Amino acid sequence: MTNDIRFYLSLVWRRLYFIIPIIVFCTLAGIYAAFMLPPVYKAQSRLVVESAQIPGDLASTTVQASVVEILQVIQQRVMARANLLELSRRFGVHDDQPNLTSDEIVWDMEERIELQLPFDTRNQAAFVTVSFAAPDAENSARVTNELVTQILQENVAMRTGVAAQTLDFFVQEVARLDGEMAEQNRKILEFKEAHKDALPDSLTYSRERQSSLQERILQLDRELSGLRDRRSRLVEVYERTGRSDLAGESLTPEQRRLRQLQDERASALVIYSSDHPRIRSLDGQIAALEAANIQLGLGTETAPNFTAFDLQVSDIDGQIDFIEAQKTDINTELELLAQSIEATPTNAIALGTLERDYDNLQLQYTQATASLAEARTGDQIEAQSRGQRITVTEHATVPTFPAEPSRKKVAAIGMAAGLALAGGLFVLLEVLNSTVRRPVDISSRLGEPVFGTVPYMWTRREIAIRRSMIVAGLCLPIVGAVAALYLIHLYYLPLDLVIEKVAEKLGATYLLDRLNLG
Repeated sequence: MTNDIRFYLSLVWRRLYFIIPIIVFCTLAGIYAAFMLPPVYKAQSRLVVESAQIPGDLASTTVQASVVEILQVIQQRVMARANLLELSRRFGVHDDQPNLTSDEIVWDMEERIELQLPFDTRNQAAFVTVSFAAPDAENSARVTNELVTQILQENVAMRTGVAAQTLDFFVQEVARLDGEMAEQNRKILEFKEAHKDALPDSLTYSRERQSSLQERILQLDRELSGLRDRRSRLVEVYERTGRSDLAGESLTPEQRRLRQLQDERASALVIYSSDHPRIRSLDGQIAALEAANIQLGLGTETAPNFTAFDLQVSDIDGQIDFIEAQKTDINTELELLAQSIEATPTNAIALGTLERDYDNLQLQYTQATASLAEARTGDQIEAQSRGQRITVTEHATVPTFPAEPSRKKVAAIGMAAGLALAGGLFVLLEVLNSTVRRPVDISSRLGEPVFGTVPYMWTRREIAIRRSMIVAGLCLPIVGAVAALYLIHLYYLPLDLVIEKVAEKLGATYLLDRLNLG
């Protein structure tokens, strides 16, 4: 084991003539690249998200989105394609690269802009860091401050916009509900007007009126029965006696006198003859009274113009007709009341539905009015910037030192590449070299022990030629590669952009970001 270590150390020692030049050359190339890469300045600004200045239990804003959500929305708006192209054009970020396409400009702007947003704001302040990388320090500061301005403007615009939209919504909602309430109230009034006699409020009155009319019908039936009985008795008396009133209570004084004279004449005829002066005197008086009654239109008892019987029957018939007419009217009203009472439950259900819809609209209107008041308060809070807001704690200033590239890292990478290249070349040469250099090599090949060896003796000229060929074979490719990189950097594209494009093709952008080379 010790002999093997010594052997390999001797090989390294013998190969130092090309190992050291490779390491030195790569280190120098790394140092050269570190100083050749253009400086990248990164101006930085810090913002803080302040909580609402008015306590939420007194007056709350209508913007209920979380801090993280608001910042993410602002980030998407600031990083929009149109905005990135406008920033590049306004500040001349890519004026020295006129051949870049829009997609390349957007991609480069996204790589240059860095927005560090908080992921958890519970029980801690929310800070936002904004930076922009550019070859020009002043341009980096200007673009960073412009980004900060846009963030502040987007925050104000978004919050005031949300508050204004909320206010407009509730204004329209209150107006809509007010119109619907007026329409519903009109429907209720039309329904009540169309069914005013069959509403739940009039049910008690209708039933009381129905009972009263039914009692009135019974009373009229009793009266009608009494009148009909009276008429029957009157007719019966008249048919039996020929007089409508035996007592003569219904006769006039002239008719009573006439009846008295007639009675006296009848009594006198029993005693006297018809030619007797007494009879003639009574006949003269009777004729005079009859003539007087006829002249007065009263008629006589035997031949009246309109007898007492007729008057009484006519009066009774008139009362009967009047009662019958009353009963007809009452029955008609009872039918209407019955229909009204029968329709009242259906109308009550329909009216209840209309009133319930009105009550629901009233409740919605009350809630919308309260929400409208809150929306107006929230709109005023956002308009006066009394709610949650973003403020700048540190404006971007012109950086004094470049942030990228890290020249020490680039030089270290060059040195590491030299070590790796030299080591790889050393291993490759040893693997490809099949020359026998130790007795153990002869034993391993022949399978027999070796008693003695005689080494090949190189002349100085052979050694010099061999070393020159090795050095030339190593240096020419390296020099050619360095020259090609220099020409590419000078006439085609800066090396940093070339490295970024190659890394993007190979998927090694993350590695460059870790090394601060991207």
